[in-house]
Amino acid sequence: MSTTAGPAATGPRERNRRGHGGRLRTDIVAAAAELLDEAGNEQAVTLRAVARRIGIAAPSIYAHFPDRQTILLAVVQDAFTELTDTLRAAIGADEAVTRLRAACAAYLDFAATRPQRYRVMFGGLWNAGDAVDGATVSATEATALGQDALAVLVTALDGCVAAGHSTSTDTTADTIALWLGLHGLAHQRTVAPGFPFPADIADRMISSLARLTG
Repeated sequence: MSTTAGPAATGPRERNRRGHGGRLRTDIVAAAAELLDEAGNEQAVTLRAVARRIGIAAPSIYAHFPDRQTILLAVVQDAFTELTDTLRAAIGADEAVTRLRAACAAYLDFAATRPQRYRVMFGGLWNAGDAVDGATVSATEATALGQDALAVLVTALDGCVAAGHSTSTDTTADTIALWLGLHGLAHQRTVAPGFPFPADIADRMISSLARLTG
């Protein structure tokens, strides 16, 4: 295991008050996410680096997480929650197509502003298949990751159908196709930032995959 450490904590961590032991788990996950964002590499997230970041001894982490993989899983879970909240916040009281496009724009913005977390959400050092094989997470739990975010997009597309602005007859299937398109565009924007994407490529893709009319 890599022992790359992040910046040293400014001092020893204040002991939790009685009944507030859950704070340490939250601090561990937050520190891991910060290390990931700063280093741009999951290898920077080690037990030693996380412990140093929050000012505790590395063995103290074992009461909450047995290894780095489970810490990264918690980071992934928090990231999916943040993504879901971001999509929900983007959908206002505008008409249906505007709501759908706003949710899609928020998805792409999340991927652009949280590139390291986004990458780990969909593979990397932490991998859902490997986690299931290693019994770190159940198949049901792995499948549930991202379902709430997907549901926001399904609801937005349902609204377009109800308003007569989409010809989709299977909004779940078409939303999955839309998500795959968004994910592919987000990925390519990251790995090929100099590629001359058309300025309206996202709008074109959304219109096609969501089967929008007009």
